Amino acid sequence: MIATADRTYRRGLHPLHAVLLAGMIPLFLGAALSDYAYSSNFHIQWSTFSSWLIAGGLVFNGLALLAALIGLFSADGRRGLSLIYVALLLITWFVGFINALVHARDAWAMMPTGLILSIVVTVLACAATWVGFSRLSAEGKP
Repeated sequence: MIATADRTYRRGLHPLHAVLLAGMIPLFLGAALSDYAYSSNFHIQWSTFSSWLIAGGLVFNGLALLAALIGLFSADGRRGLSLIYVALLLITWFVGFINALVHARDAWAMMPTGLILSIVVTVLACAATWVGFSRLSAEGKP
């Protein structure tokens, strides 16, 4: 006689969703670091580099938000943490968009607001990623 144990398998994020979610952190963090580099030495290249990193982070964030919305409507009754996750992604995208508009100004005019917004967006992206990945363990338990 063979004893078997009942196993509960957790449904994970789709791999593309996980890559998009985790990919926005280095982009927004790179933008914050390049803003700091610009505030330290005032080379215009850091401002331009930060603008491109923010644009890439917004693309990743928007696609992760789209995947989260699709996952929200296909959720099986447990939407509490999923709504918080979608709200965090939406707030991150909105503040990131405002940050992109601030970075579109003259390089001298974007400081210190650009640096502060880049730090806020990075913290929001980390929080959204943490909730996005921890949401799996909360919903996967029996």
